[in-house]
Amino acid sequence: MVEIDASFGEGGGQILRSALALSVITGKSIQLTRIRANRPQPGLRPQHLKAVEAAARISGARVEGAALDAQTLRFEPAGLQSGRYDFDIGTAGSASLLLQTLCLPLSFADGPSRLVLTGGTHVPWSPCFHYLQWQWLPALAEAGYHIACRLGRAGFYPRGGGVLHADIAPARPRVPLRFTRRGRLLRVRGLSAVGRLDRSIAERQRERALERLLDLAVPVEIAVDEVAAASPGTFIVLQAEFEGGRCCASALGARHKPAEQVADEAVAELRADIDSGGAIDAWLADQLLLPLAFVPGRSELSVSRISRHLLTQAELLGRFLPVAVEIEGGLDAPGRVRIEGTAGRR
Repeated sequence: MVEIDASFGEGGGQILRSALALSVITGKSIQLTRIRANRPQPGLRPQHLKAVEAAARISGARVEGAALDAQTLRFEPAGLQSGRYDFDIGTAGSASLLLQTLCLPLSFADGPSRLVLTGGTHVPWSPCFHYLQWQWLPALAEAGYHIACRLGRAGFYPRGGGVLHADIAPARPRVPLRFTRRGRLLRVRGLSAVGRLDRSIAERQRERALERLLDLAVPVEIAVDEVAAASPGTFIVLQAEFEGGRCCASALGARHKPAEQVADEAVAELRADIDSGGAIDAWLADQLLLPLAFVPGRSELSVSRISRHLLTQAELLGRFLPVAVEIEGGLDAPGRVRIEGTAGRR
């Protein structure tokens, strides 16, 4: 039994989701206390309960304490099972975060799996679907994980209702990642899109982003698109491609939020990453730490910013696995991450 005070570090739902994934992979039971204790609404919210339910389904787990607002949870996995799974969060809770909870364990199952996840695909405080598609999935593929995703329908806040499809094959073999020297900036690509809104909003986002990126003196190509969606929404995603790395930023529209402001937010984040000198962005480093823990050998990442999420993930890993994680650099400053992974999952 791994006992975890879930109020440490970042103290949010990330600890729950990562602990569930690690529990299923390692077969170790967990007891979480003080879940999201310092949040305005402490304890388990509907999206967290769905993560517990989903993790229990794929592992035949025995669960105690899975209730709305609960701050204590006991989770005892029985055995990982591949298969076809459908999960509906029922709110605009992030389908992307639910995917990241499930896809790593299912990568170690004996056979392929298919997921259909319904919820928010482009919502605040989580990676949007296009970030996963452009940034996270290619990095996982380089490390030897086999996950393919497609967007059936976009789900924006506050309604959700988006649909994300994922196919997961067993991950063998796995190789370390080295994003250490990013080299020259080669180009910037992007996508500005709307769902159930006038296309002109996406075009305004695109024009503003192009204007703000003009001085980079590299090709900048931003496509405009209209996506199927359950409710109205808009987003822009931008990716800077270097010789030895890539950084990605995105921003979401909201009621009474001008299209130009949406573009400005994404551009500001991307330019901060470019100016940092890091080979990958802070979000990717955080999202790669758990997968790289199961890659034998040393992975090394030059990161645009050391986030609290990253530090929390590193501390949590040590509760489950004999992996060595070194993080150089201060909080919210550029840094470097080294992780010595392990070949064993149980």
